Amino acid sequence: MSNVVVLDNGGGLLKAGHAGDDDPTTVIPNCLYRPLSSKKFIHPSPLFPSSTATEDLTSAAVRRPIDRGYLINPDLQRDIWSHLFSTHLKISPPSSTLLLTEPLFALPSIQRAADELVFEDFGFKSLHVADPAKLVHIYEANRQPHGLAATAQCSLVVDCGFSFTHATPVYQNVALSYAAKRIDLGGKALTNYLKELVSYRSVNVMDQSFIIDDVKEKLCFVSDDVAHDLQIARRGKDNLMRCTYVLPDGEFDLTNERFLVPEMLFHPVDLGLNQAGLAECIVRAVNACSSLLHPVLYESIILTGGSTLFPRFAERLELELRPLIPEDYHLKIITQEDPILGVWRGGSFLASSPEFEGTCVTKAEYEELGSARCRLKFAHGKV
Repeated sequence: MSNVVVLDNGGGLLKAGHAGDDDPTTVIPNCLYRPLSSKKFIHPSPLFPSSTATEDLTSAAVRRPIDRGYLINPDLQRDIWSHLFSTHLKISPPSSTLLLTEPLFALPSIQRAADELVFEDFGFKSLHVADPAKLVHIYEANRQPHGLAATAQCSLVVDCGFSFTHATPVYQNVALSYAAKRIDLGGKALTNYLKELVSYRSVNVMDQSFIIDDVKEKLCFVSDDVAHDLQIARRGKDNLMRCTYVLPDGEFDLTNERFLVPEMLFHPVDLGLNQAGLAECIVRAVNACSSLLHPVLYESIILTGGSTLFPRFAERLELELRPLIPEDYHLKIITQEDPILGVWRGGSFLASSPEFEGTCVTKAEYEELGSARCRLKFAHGKV
């Protein structure tokens, strides 16, 4: 099937390209921003294949079409997609098919808004909507054809994204939504927490989202012994945890903030959040499945999403999980080779498969049957 566009429409980043390619054509922030030097909101520069950003993002105001993982501003998303399709992908939507990612548990009203964008505003020829967990499983199963995810057709996908974290069992290329568990913590919440810590202890950075994102990605790590690392961080200016980050107009030091921020994912209750930790979330997702799948799921846990890039993330998760599962179960955690692009690559593989065309909803079907009926095809294969 020719002219298939694969769009991983994340809350933080858009990954977009053509079916069958190894990597997306472009990766751009899913937002508009207004620097202090500008009077209007503008489109950010691409981050992939190489960043050409030259803008001063200090104190830039940001508008995002997606909040807490779901589309809330279709007009803004239309503006961003229009720029993406015309400037970066250079495609004609009426002669193209779109594979679009959508998180689990999207409300029908949000699904309708997305379908209206695709068919009514851009006029795409046909559409396939897929959840990220399914695409990650497909990619890993085909990347390692002799691995357990491929031979047993089963895996547990842990997606630590921008807006939230999901633990989703996948069986025979279908995400088991009834067993999926969610933590309302993602990369955005971690950045906000780091902004609060730095602003309280050092300098006010509450308006510096882009800069604190960079601090988080470069300096934060997951501790495998929090009590021990807290002791090290208390040793004054000579401790090994201390790092200095240089701002355009100053600098600040980080010590225990470097590991307390990722710690939110493992023990949010310690920080006053009424949420299960990641290990408990995984156990709950597995226990919601048939007991026959439990040993296979624990032996094929796949990590994806930008927050899994923290150093020692997989090792800490294994330490947390091991006491919670039966001793005779094997535990294996796989980190994707590129957790940010893993969902898109799965979509690229799926969209280039021979049977993909039959899973799409055409514009004519949408106009005749409406959004709700057409959505049945993605779940059951027919409208």
